[in-house]
Amino acid sequence: MEEMILIVDFGSQYTQLIARRVRELNVYCEIHPYNQMPEAAANIKGVILSGSPFSVRDAESPIPDTEAYRGSVPVLGVCYGAQWLAHANGGIVKASDTREYGRARLSYIEGGDPLVQGMTHNTQVWMSHGDTIKTLPDGFDVIASTHDVEIAGYRITGEPTWGIQFHPEVYHSTEGMKLLENFVAGICGCHQTWTPASFVDSTVQELKETLGNDKVVLGLSGGVDSTVAAVLLHRAIGDRLYCIFVNNGLLRKNEFPEVLDSYREMGLNITGVDACEDFYAALKGITEPEEKRKAIGKTFIEVFDREAHRIRDVKWLGQGTIYPDVIESISVKGPSATIKSHHNVGGLPDFMKLKVIEPLKSLFKDEVRRVGKALNIDPLILGRHPFPGPGLGIRILGEITPQKVAILQEVDHIYINALKRENKYHEVWQAAAILLPVQSVGVMGDERTYESVVALRAVTSTDGMTADWCHLPYEFLASLSNEIINKVKGVNRVVYDISSKPPATIEWE
Repeated sequence: MEEMILIVDFGSQYTQLIARRVRELNVYCEIHPYNQMPEAAANIKGVILSGSPFSVRDAESPIPDTEAYRGSVPVLGVCYGAQWLAHANGGIVKASDTREYGRARLSYIEGGDPLVQGMTHNTQVWMSHGDTIKTLPDGFDVIASTHDVEIAGYRITGEPTWGIQFHPEVYHSTEGMKLLENFVAGICGCHQTWTPASFVDSTVQELKETLGNDKVVLGLSGGVDSTVAAVLLHRAIGDRLYCIFVNNGLLRKNEFPEVLDSYREMGLNITGVDACEDFYAALKGITEPEEKRKAIGKTFIEVFDREAHRIRDVKWLGQGTIYPDVIESISVKGPSATIKSHHNVGGLPDFMKLKVIEPLKSLFKDEVRRVGKALNIDPLILGRHPFPGPGLGIRILGEITPQKVAILQEVDHIYINALKRENKYHEVWQAAAILLPVQSVGVMGDERTYESVVALRAVTSTDGMTADWCHLPYEFLASLSNEIINKVKGVNRVVYDISSKPPATIEWE
């Protein structure tokens, strides 16, 4: 089994960032809610306790069961994790006299301690806490301090357990990666061999063992995730993988024939299905976003099931589910509040009677791209922006009609081509055009117009968990707006979305 670091989640906004940093060190890790921790296993080499929006002084604060790990494998408590370890062992945690948020400097470092070994005096760290550890339990020794926080880091004597008040996973902690490497490689002894190439080798072998001589059916979307999943499966079982690419009438302009051709060139066993009319009929009269998603998902399953039944003796359904889909579908307090329906998680109806295989479910988005590169997939496919499963259906606010789809396809086509033409496409993580259910007054020639408004969206991100809006040049936006209004009949106004995630999501619906 792959050696791993277990990350225990108490609901912190930074938990996923800890996982990303550990993986950047070529060490595999998994996030588990504090109330769903796995049993101790030989492949778990260490445990990191995350931060939390809770206070250890709250009656409802999360309490993990760490008895199986403490003393047997190294444990690192970060912020709440550090406070909880101190509190649970008899230390005193109180509300801070000076609430320390933001940058701070380590004025004291115990240089001989393996966790902070090699870190420099006065190195910058990032604090984000309202509580502070006032008194350590017996047997706990301070290993780091800031000017305002005496107990910024500690170690428990006689066992490999540490706690730190600051966040090493954020970029503002300038030597945070050094501390994390000290922990996962030095203290836990992880070999740092979890690379894209090793993932491909181990996953293909695992797929061969799991699937044997069975057949798998997989719905391809043209996106990075489903493509990488398909190539991994194809490498494991060859033409026993049956790929289906459904045209739901909500794809980008010319996408259906172009994507089909590219998949055939890759040697995949693929069937294209034009089901536009099925989807338009299912969406007629629906305006509510979640209802649209459900209608699109239900129709896709019906079309996909119909096509899958043409293949005899299929036992498995392949899916391109990735780790953020999984993370956002669970919560440290039980089922999470639904932000939106994930088309890759939990959408399989009982009547399909297929087992599910998800070769990418442990990967973040950028890791999927790196695995795709190791598989020699065309960079044009790997470099594509993420595109939602419901397609343009969630970029047309209000009821969806073929006429609205045609308008948005043209706008989107102009937008994406302009980004590529001006060498800005790869500066953007995701770009989208949204057709608003709003009409505005305009003037074209000598005539008054009353036509549609489109919003343009462009964000930077690493995995879609958080995102910032792109500062595209005014000159570029002005030229783009002019081109859209001149070339797309039915649009007379273009606006630009300058909202970040959170609080806004990347997609509008």
